[in-house]
Amino acid sequence: MITSWIESANDAGLGFSLDNLPYCSFSQQDRSPRLGVVVGDRIVDLYLLADENLLPSKQALMQPVLNDVMALTKANRLALREALKGLLADQPGMLRDHSGLVEQGVHEIQNVYFHLPARIGDFSDFYASRYHATNVGAMLRPEEPLLSNYKHLPVGYHGRSSSITVSGTNIRRPVGQIAPGVGEENPRFEESSKLDYEMELGVYLAGGNLLGDPIKIDNVEDSVFGFCLLNDWSARDLQRWEYQPLGPFLSKSFASSVSPFVVTAEALEPFRVPANERPVDDPPLLPYLDSDLNRTAGGLDLQLDVFLLSEKMRSVGLEPYRISSGRFRDMYWTIAQMITHQASNGCNIRPGDLIGSGTVSGREKISRGCLLERNWLGDFGETVSSTNRLSLELPTGEKRDFLENGDEVILRGFAENSDHHQVSLGECRGRILAANV
Repeated sequence: MITSWIESANDAGLGFSLDNLPYCSFSQQDRSPRLGVVVGDRIVDLYLLADENLLPSKQALMQPVLNDVMALTKANRLALREALKGLLADQPGMLRDHSGLVEQGVHEIQNVYFHLPARIGDFSDFYASRYHATNVGAMLRPEEPLLSNYKHLPVGYHGRSSSITVSGTNIRRPVGQIAPGVGEENPRFEESSKLDYEMELGVYLAGGNLLGDPIKIDNVEDSVFGFCLLNDWSARDLQRWEYQPLGPFLSKSFASSVSPFVVTAEALEPFRVPANERPVDDPPLLPYLDSDLNRTAGGLDLQLDVFLLSEKMRSVGLEPYRISSGRFRDMYWTIAQMITHQASNGCNIRPGDLIGSGTVSGREKISRGCLLERNWLGDFGETVSSTNRLSLELPTGEKRDFLENGDEVILRGFAENSDHHQVSLGECRGRILAANV
């Protein structure tokens, strides 16, 4: 690991060394949003460095969001990354030895406000975990947990970008139509009682194709800018009533939360692994979704954890309680396959577009990435009724079927292996407020 003159960057357990360098958009009380880079427990002001002509791609760095940086060629993005490493490395340089620039441009992370790091024009959410899809399918359709198309294409839908919020934004419980109950003829319009989180990986895109031009799977790398944590909040009672025949709508569009840091594809390159091996009895992939590169390096070895902090836990000083821990390498469909499929009909991708992986789940109960799945008593592959459930118990003795008002959900993620220090994705927080009725 290259050491930095910012001492906290050299703390291997913190996850923000010079091998990471995630981007963000931040502000202070007396300034409008500007771009920054995370180094240890500090935020370095990229606007200031660009204005001093210390970095390439000056105009892109002097914007409040990352879209113009995302639109740079991959070669220019790499050149910017290397220039940042040079300024921040523990060696004589203009930034370390310029006390005025350090005083003005290096801020303690707890003293800044974070904003959405990009203008998100479009948001597509996938359903890429076979474990999650099978478990949810077994609850809803025991006779056919996976529909016939699932093993042939990455299933997804176009979500709502206007309601994507940055970590720390409170989430208002949604109100909507609920299916008629026993003995009722008509649906009810009321607040959701089955509010859930979904642990996902978000992928920011760099663009790369014109309308009408597909992207070949081995060329997808140029279209991936970076990664974030994504909580795609879900109102399960609204969802069950509305999802047929066209899928989620109001049960998802009320809010999605993203972490403030964008970890670049280059930072996670050392953690690429083979794509999850498909079972031998699965149908062969169509050629546009298959390649040697995707098979050998299409996966990412990330750990994603979910913690819950209730109002009662907060009042007695308890730490957030981990309720889920999954591995992204367990996903059935890879990021490259998702992007390739989305663009296969000629759909154009623009800098700042975001895709979600869908709930990250694994075979074990602790690896299930939402409460709908986490509290279900069935094992993977079983056809057990959706009513066969056990409530999650918190350290205070409280029980949760779904989220209650005052609950705060915290997503954390990182990559780490024996050859490389930890690269952190930071965290994504959201606290549930009562419905606006």
